[in-house]
Amino acid sequence: MQGLLYQEDSFGIFLLVTLVLGGAGAWLSGRAIARTWRPWWMVLPAMLLLGFAVRFIHFALFEGTLMSPWYYAVDTTVVTAVALAAFRSTRRRQMIRQYGFLIIPAERDA
Repeated sequence: MQGLLYQEDSFGIFLLVTLVLGGAGAWLSGRAIARTWRPWWMVLPAMLLLGFAVRFIHFALFEGTLMSPWYYAVDTTVVTAVALAAFRSTRRRQMIRQYGFLIIPAERDA
């Protein structure tokens, strides 16, 4: 698994930087984009930048490779998935609050 998803000596570093730090930033970014009623595709350019920021943290703190297209793609894919999940969750809550009268009561809890 090492070498395919992460470059560092420890899987914990990948979890800390990509999933915890990058994931938290991605969740907040996806949520913010949804709260301003922007379309879902606006998440993609934001996550391209955040993917580079995550790669820079790997480089600056843990001596990872900065300009590695493969690891950049892995980091960007992870943060994009988290951001899209946050976008979907927030948009769902917005739609229920805004247009709840259109939903059958049994479907609100689904």
